[in-house]
Amino acid sequence: MGVVQGKRFLVTGVLTDDSLAFGVAKLAIEEGAEIVLTGAGRGLSLTRRTARKLGPDVRVLEMDVSAPQQISAVAAEITSEWGRLDGILHAIGFAPANCLGGDILKANWEDVSTAIEISAYSMKALAEAFLPLMEAAGKASIVGLDFDATVAWPAYDWMGVAKAALESLCRYLARDLGQRSIRVNLVAAGPVRTIAAKSIPGFALFEESWQTRAPLGWDVHDLGPVAKACVALLSDWFPMTTGSMIHVDGGFHSMGA
Repeated sequence: MGVVQGKRFLVTGVLTDDSLAFGVAKLAIEEGAEIVLTGAGRGLSLTRRTARKLGPDVRVLEMDVSAPQQISAVAAEITSEWGRLDGILHAIGFAPANCLGGDILKANWEDVSTAIEISAYSMKALAEAFLPLMEAAGKASIVGLDFDATVAWPAYDWMGVAKAALESLCRYLARDLGQRSIRVNLVAAGPVRTIAAKSIPGFALFEESWQTRAPLGWDVHDLGPVAKACVALLSDWFPMTTGSMIHVDGGFHSMGA
C-alpha cells in the first residue's frame, strides 16, 4: 500500500514534465493518491498536455490564483466531485522580468506586488478557499515549494523577497490552521532546471555552486528527492510537523563559503 493511498490532492504548478510539481504529482499517483491539476493563462494548454503523461484520468482545472472567482469555481467543482481534500501542493511563483536580474532598485511597486501576490499571498488564498474541503477530510496538509530566502541570492531579487513572505506566511498559516488539524510546511529545494528556473538570469551560477558545495552532491535534472519530501509531508508520516521549512538541497544550506 502506498504512503498516500486513497488520498486526494490538488496540485498546482505543473507546466511540463520537468516541473517539480510534475515530479510530486507522478509520485503521489504511484503511491496511491488521486490528483487534480490546475493551470492558468497561456500555460493551461501546456498543463493539459503534460497531464496526459500522468494518466488518462488526471483532470486539469483552470485556476488563476489572482482571480478569486476561478479559485471559488475550482473549490466548488472539487466539492461536487470529491467532497473533501487531503492536501494541496502550492508550486506557484512568478515575478515580472524587472523584478529579477541583480538590481533590486529597478522594479516598481506594481510589478513587486504582482510577484508577492502570485508567489506568496496565493497560498493564503488557496488555504482559505479549500478550508471546508480540508476540514471535511478530518486532517490535511499544505506543502509549498520554496527556494530558501534566508540569504540574498544572485539575480533573485524580488522573487527572494516574495519567497521570504511565503516562509513567514507558512508559519502564520500553521499557527491558525493547526487547531483544524491542517499542517502547513515548505520544501526548500535546490536548483532544478525547470522552465521557471531557466527564466531567472544567471541561473547557471546556482547550478555551478550547488554541484561543488553540496555535501551530498546535486543533480539539477533529478526531480526525485524533492518529490519524495513533498509526498512524505502530504502523507500521514509527519503528523506533528508544521510551520517548518525542510531543506532538500544536498546539504548546501548548511555549508559556509
